[in-house]
Amino acid sequence: MLKNILLEREIYASEEHKMMQKMIQDFISNEIMDHTEEWEEKGMVSRDIWERAGELGLLCIDVPEHYGGSGLDFSFSALFIEELAKEGISGPGFSLHSDIVAPYLLKYGTEAQKQKYLHLMAAGKMITSIGMTEPNCGSDLQAIKTNAVDKGDHYLVNGQKTFITNGYMSDMSIVAVKTKMGTGEEGVSLLIMESSFKGFEKGTPFKKIGMKAQDTCELFFDNVKVPKENLLGEEGLGFKIMMTELARERLTVALNAIGGAEGAIEKTLAYTSTRTAFKQPIAGFQNTQFKLAECTTQLQVHQAFLDRCTLLVSKHKLTAESASMAKYSATEMHGKVVDECLQLFGGYGYIWDYPIARMYADNRVARIYAGTNEIMKLLIARGLFKDLFQQMKATKKKTIKN
Repeated sequence: MLKNILLEREIYASEEHKMMQKMIQDFISNEIMDHTEEWEEKGMVSRDIWERAGELGLLCIDVPEHYGGSGLDFSFSALFIEELAKEGISGPGFSLHSDIVAPYLLKYGTEAQKQKYLHLMAAGKMITSIGMTEPNCGSDLQAIKTNAVDKGDHYLVNGQKTFITNGYMSDMSIVAVKTKMGTGEEGVSLLIMESSFKGFEKGTPFKKIGMKAQDTCELFFDNVKVPKENLLGEEGLGFKIMMTELARERLTVALNAIGGAEGAIEKTLAYTSTRTAFKQPIAGFQNTQFKLAECTTQLQVHQAFLDRCTLLVSKHKLTAESASMAKYSATEMHGKVVDECLQLFGGYGYIWDYPIARMYADNRVARIYAGTNEIMKLLIARGLFKDLFQQMKATKKKTIKN
């Protein structure tokens, strides 16, 4: 029903996209949906589903074929993200693995690192995570305390990370650490750390409000020896790398939001067309019609903007400001849409057996992770006042010098 009113999205209009979409929908229907409750109870998915996704070429989609990927552009990854979100799939964390960790390796890894990890990642035989957030450090990544001491041929790492998506199942994590602490050259660096390293421990998966099938936990490092060849990029440039790559991460969160909103509207249209009250379908009431008209309008507007951002990612031209706008606005929209849809389900909307309940619980964290929406507004504002801030900074330096 929703397709009758939404404009066709050119970004997914090719025959190749339509074939991929059908395969993804079959994958979700045949191999994910029946396991949702089991995975929610366990707090994690099975390794089998990761390997099955790898067999179908759904992992590391835009990684070149010679590294094991499918060699397609980012729009195919975007399509996969949206299709999973439409059905309210909270786990596995395919996107973090394919759209955050893999690009880090592809852009900043050595040839040896790419050969060692990307093939296994694309096959689903190695599950990955990224360790940035710490118990006392969220959006302020320069304030991390996990440190790596240079011991000649290796680093000795001590510290802790939290809220790590894929953390419990991960075989490898890209971890942000402080190097050269106590010196004038102190900075953030990125290390590739395998879970098999001695001293690398994982906490029990968190029991969360939503995203129950997605394993999220703490990581602990107690004198972990990390070979020097596991440094990703140059020492001290980790913060710059993270800031550059966060644009794509934030876009994936926005894509998940518009996919989730579309799925919520579709399910609410179906429910209100069959559920009756006062001898007529709920959809027959003007309030229902107006609420869903408002939700659909917001979805359509955001789809147009997100499609533009997706094309920019494929061309490596998406700015931090645009990504922040997409993440902030799409997740706020998603929250409002799911709330309105749950209301139209009435009491059943609050029952976990109904998908709208899962969608309601799952979407809330999107306004927090990948940088809170408050941080998104700050980044957008900095872009607006960039010239002013530079002038103020220059004036301050001149004053201190004098």
